[in-house]
Amino acid sequence: MKRAGMLRQVSDFSDFSRGHWLQELLCQGEEPSHVQSSPDGQHLLVLQKSRPPPLPRVVAFQRHSISGADLERNWQPPQPALVGLLFLQSPVTLGSWVLAIVWEHGRTEVWHFVVAVGWQLLQTLELCQGARARIVSVCSQGASLVWCEERPPLDAHSAMSKCAFRFCICTRALEVGEQGVRLGTVRIVLHNSPEYQVLASPQHIFLVPAAASFATTSKFLLIWHPEKAKLTITAPSAGFIRSKVLHSSSESDFRKLLLGSVGLLAGLAPLDIHTSAVSNSGGLLLVGTKGAVNMVEPDGTQRHIFDLEGSPLAQGSPVQLKTFGSILACMLAGVLYLIDQNSGRLIEKKILNMKEMHFLEAPGEEDSIQLLTQTGIYSFSFSKPENSSRPEPCLVEMVFEEACRYYQRRSLSSSKLTVEKLKKGGVFQAPVALTAILQHSLHQKQKPARGLQDTYAKLLSTMNLELQSYLSLELLKTCVVCAPESEVESYCEELVEQEVSRVLHSDMDKDNLAYLNSVFASFPKAAWKATRNCLQLQQNGDGLLVARATPEVWKKVLGGLQQEEVGQNGVVPLFELICASFLRFKPKWLPSFVELTQQYVSISWAYSSKEGPEGRVPLYKRALGVLARKNKRSEADDEMELELLLCSKRPKAVLQALHLLISLKRWQRVVEVAEKFSKLSPLLNKEIFTTLLAEFAQHRELDPYLDTLWPLCPAELTASDILTVVLQHLPHSQEDPVPFSSEGNQLTVGLLKPLLQRVVQRPCIQDEMYSDALQSPTFPPPTPPREH
Repeated sequence: MKRAGMLRQVSDFSDFSRGHWLQELLCQGEEPSHVQSSPDGQHLLVLQKSRPPPLPRVVAFQRHSISGADLERNWQPPQPALVGLLFLQSPVTLGSWVLAIVWEHGRTEVWHFVVAVGWQLLQTLELCQGARARIVSVCSQGASLVWCEERPPLDAHSAMSKCAFRFCICTRALEVGEQGVRLGTVRIVLHNSPEYQVLASPQHIFLVPAAASFATTSKFLLIWHPEKAKLTITAPSAGFIRSKVLHSSSESDFRKLLLGSVGLLAGLAPLDIHTSAVSNSGGLLLVGTKGAVNMVEPDGTQRHIFDLEGSPLAQGSPVQLKTFGSILACMLAGVLYLIDQNSGRLIEKKILNMKEMHFLEAPGEEDSIQLLTQTGIYSFSFSKPENSSRPEPCLVEMVFEEACRYYQRRSLSSSKLTVEKLKKGGVFQAPVALTAILQHSLHQKQKPARGLQDTYAKLLSTMNLELQSYLSLELLKTCVVCAPESEVESYCEELVEQEVSRVLHSDMDKDNLAYLNSVFASFPKAAWKATRNCLQLQQNGDGLLVARATPEVWKKVLGGLQQEEVGQNGVVPLFELICASFLRFKPKWLPSFVELTQQYVSISWAYSSKEGPEGRVPLYKRALGVLARKNKRSEADDEMELELLLCSKRPKAVLQALHLLISLKRWQRVVEVAEKFSKLSPLLNKEIFTTLLAEFAQHRELDPYLDTLWPLCPAELTASDILTVVLQHLPHSQEDPVPFSSEGNQLTVGLLKPLLQRVVQRPCIQDEMYSDALQSPTFPPPTPPREH
């Protein structure tokens, strides 16, 4: 981890033209001055906002005493105020730039600095097209200007709601060439919008609601992608909401943009923004009123970086933000915070006894920070310690922090345990041993590692595989971050597979289950592929689904937390997650998967064990629950329900499927199911045959299949039993029965005759019991078995 060096002075203003005047300007005025340096760091612009006298003015100072004409512009209130000092790229010479001074009413002065000549006014332009227009915020991206413009309604008595949406976001190219400066046409990005502050990153424009915006529109941010002509809606409390490509000017209406998300946006919490700035990585830095520092990425996602100490920030208290490489510098109330953007860890906290400070550009020096104060320019440099002590990686710090939480929960003492106490105490050896092993393993490729104790070496040999997995996972995460867009998907699939495999081989607690739910929700296709690979699911040569997962993995899949243990927070058990993936990507495999899981249940758990999944809700019912949660029902879902009921081979489920098929009048399938499942058990055979006999008594739909049904008749059914069932289920007629009915749907004795003959001619059970004895040549015959 980088560490900050000492604060050293690099300039006392003697290397600036009119350095004594620069120092006086910084010391004057009650309000803080706005200071901005040029891209090459050779010029310093100071905007003095103090009340007259003297007048508000902007002054440019040249570093290293570059000769030439000076730049000084002031204005007399109530003249329009200055709203922006912008440096734009000049396409004439590589690396050259021009300065645009933008005033509130749209007038723009373009200045250029020429060595030995000084500042020259190239041209004065008008950005706005209407006389009543007013610019409230402006920024530059490359050679283009982007601004938020107020267009007051023509009717002075317009409704308050209409007045709130009187702004528009505009952009215009400003081309500097050998022939002079030329403005491109005005393009309206968004019209009928509330007031926004526009902030530019190299590829995107962030639209941050102004403090006085309408209450309902101050709950989200907008991100404009100029190259894709796309607007993204995001909210810190909800993350990414939606994106829309603006194909025509009619689609750039603010109210139409929100039309599909009104319900979601209404329930969001208002934005908590005290200060905003753009980082050098292209993200938007936000500081909340409670000191929370967050980063909003261009894709709409957000991550927390750091929490500033102290009481809530007042509206007028200034907070300055600046990024130098991977370091975030934050200035608050004379305290300088240096934070690692990647890990969110505090590198340095310096209390500076200076009234007013400003960050300066330091071209080509990402390992140093330059500060402008009233006494000069100071520099903070970053370097690794020169001594042999090795900086501790973030992972080692995380071990101690996790150990603190672990021991604190189990401690009976009221005193708070800290990382420093844990390191110095010497009582808890587990985190010390683990950090020693991690330091040894993480640095052995970079430099020769120090020797480990014998006890640590034994533990290292045990943990070696886990450490290699961790290192490969961290390397893969780095590849995902640095990979081009075309390769991100393949890296994400590999990362998801490693994460799913890791969780399946660890304890399946609530936190791991919630994590798996988020992985399946964020990367559904990659999670499906990872599940197939972890369970080694594939079809054999006969078309049957087989799996080669270990019994431990099957126990995690089938015997994990149930729905009643998980709660009602949207998290579902792992078996349900996998079933949902089957339904989405391979629905034909789901019944085979449920049948496969039942086979592993019978191997892993004793029959009717309360610890196993079958001791609670049967697996086929859990799969049916996943099917029932689908939003839209189709014929394929009905067929899937039948297959899930039949694959369980449970008597109640088979009978339920049979009744479902009867209600659908799928008689061919009814007979096939009866013929297949009657062989499972005599009891199920009797239930199936009795059900079909009752259907046979009521209508003639089963008549074509009687040759298949009659052989299914159980051996214990007699002719009287059959006639009893038939008589109980004969349809009731409203008319008096007649011997010869004209309707052809009545049951006749002729239809029943083959079945009755089959039953009567069947040998009696008792005769079969004594057949061997009666045919025996011995005399007397053996004694028959006693009946208990």
